[in-house]
Amino acid sequence: MTMVTTPASGVAEGATQYDTVAKWFHWITVVLMAVALPVGFIIKYISDKEDGAYKMTFYAIHESAGLTILLVAVARLIWRVTHPAPALPASIPVPMRVAAAIVHHSLYVMLILQPILGFFATNAWGFPLQGPTAYLGLIDLPKFMEADTAVAGVLQTLHNIGGRIILGLLALHLGAVVFHQAIRRDGTLLRMV
Repeated sequence: MTMVTTPASGVAEGATQYDTVAKWFHWITVVLMAVALPVGFIIKYISDKEDGAYKMTFYAIHESAGLTILLVAVARLIWRVTHPAPALPASIPVPMRVAAAIVHHSLYVMLILQPILGFFATNAWGFPLQGPTAYLGLIDLPKFMEADTAVAGVLQTLHNIGGRIILGLLALHLGAVVFHQAIRRDGTLLRMV
C-alpha cells in the first residue's frame, strides 16, 4: 500500500504506525518514568545520613526526571496535536477505542500535572530545585513560594495520589499491550515500535 501524506493533518493516509518523532517521545517518556517512579516511591525509605546528602541525591534524580517528563510531555502533546495519531485498526471494537482514549488522555494529563504538583510541593517544603537538588544537578530554578508546611502537606498528598494514579494507568496501558499482542494478535504493539 502506498502511503500518501495529507498536508492538513501530517498523517500518512492509511498509516498504521506512529511517526518516528512520536515514537521517540514515547520511549524517552518510558525511560524517564522508569527512573522517576521507583525513585519517588523509595525516597521515604532512604536513610538520611548525617548531612542528608545521600537522600538529597535521590531527590535530585527524582525531581530532575520529573521535570524532564513535564518538558517532554508538553513537547509530545504539541507534536500530537500537530501530527495526529494513525487511526486504530477497524477491527478494534468501540469500547476498546473508548478505553484506549481515556487511558491515553489521562496519562497526558498526569504526565503534566504530576511534575507540577511535585515541583510546587518541593518549593512549599522549602527545597526549591537549587543547590544540591538543582535541575540535572546544574540549573538552579527560581523559588516560587516560601516554605509553608500546610500547603506542602496538601501538595505532597496530591503528588502521592498522582503517583498511584499513574501506576494504575500504566498497568491498564501495559495490560492492553499484552492483551492486544498475546491474545488478539492484532499488531497494535507494532504501532509504537
